[in-house]
Amino acid sequence: MASLLATPLRRLVQSPEEILHGLVLPGQTVADLGAGPGFFTLPMARMVGATGRVLAVDLQAGMLEHLARRAEQAGVRDRIELVQATPTELHVTRPVQFALALYMVHEVPEVAGFMSQVAAMLAPGGRFLIVEPYFHVSRTKFAATVALAEAVGLREVARPRLLFSHAVVVQKPTE
Repeated sequence: MASLLATPLRRLVQSPEEILHGLVLPGQTVADLGAGPGFFTLPMARMVGATGRVLAVDLQAGMLEHLARRAEQAGVRDRIELVQATPTELHVTRPVQFALALYMVHEVPEVAGFMSQVAAMLAPGGRFLIVEPYFHVSRTKFAATVALAEAVGLREVARPRLLFSHAVVVQKPTE
């Protein structure tokens, strides 16, 4: 399944560089939540550059091992920290300037707790991009997800238009 998630054909619908443009910057520490085989993690590692870091967070040790092999082949393994999450704990212990949750929030058993953890990991001014598939998540359910992010203090700052997807960028206040 990992190879299907990382297929080059996926770039026709989801270009990581286009989606993350202006959100992931050189020198940042960023998190890819639900990283899987690294379809977004590897481009993020290139985008943060040699002085940045990507926290690749996933539940499955096998996915993280696969991602590590791909990162080694791509020459960016030194910029990626693998973090094995549990169903209730992300295990991210350092602040990040940006976090991505692409097509995974609907899989989280307790979204309110997840949002609290994301808000806690974001540095002041940090942004969080949530993307969910139209074909699996209704507009009403996505609105409820955004409301949970706002309930933990994150503020909506943008609604990117992504094919076949609901998307929102929320931000942690700088105060």
